[in-house]
Amino acid sequence: MRKLALVVAASAAIAGCSALGKAAFQNPVVNLKDVAVRGVGLTGGTLDVKLSVYNPNHYRLDATRLTYRVNMAGDSLTVATGTYDSRFTVQDNDSATVTIPVNFSYAGLGAAGRSILNTGAVNYHVLGDVTVGTPVGNFTVPYSSMGRFTATGMAR
Repeated sequence: MRKLALVVAASAAIAGCSALGKAAFQNPVVNLKDVAVRGVGLTGGTLDVKLSVYNPNHYRLDATRLTYRVNMAGDSLTVATGTYDSRFTVQDNDSATVTIPVNFSYAGLGAAGRSILNTGAVNYHVLGDVTVGTPVGNFTVPYSSMGRFTATGMAR
């Protein structure tokens, strides 16, 4: 009976620590930092999409996976989707830049191109989730960032 009581008490203590750890965890903040043209061809090209991942916690985050979707023109045009499976670390209260190569076709960018030609800018929305390992467990958390991309670069 004592062993059973000890096992139950230990399980409750572990569950309590896990709940406290989750309550102390702050979600990383992911924003689109920059988009650079890597190369162009007859039918399309490749962009380097740079995401800034900020860690507001007082311990490092070891990211194991990041999914992403880049939409433009009011979410009516999905430019890229994918998964970034390369590990990266974000130190406590610091940021790391993750560069994702994205292939595009000119036909797929028609609406965004028209918006840039007509108004000089296009709205973007980057969303997905990031999986991180922490001293208090593993977490998969969503992120979402919106802004405006102009013909001369990023605008906030």
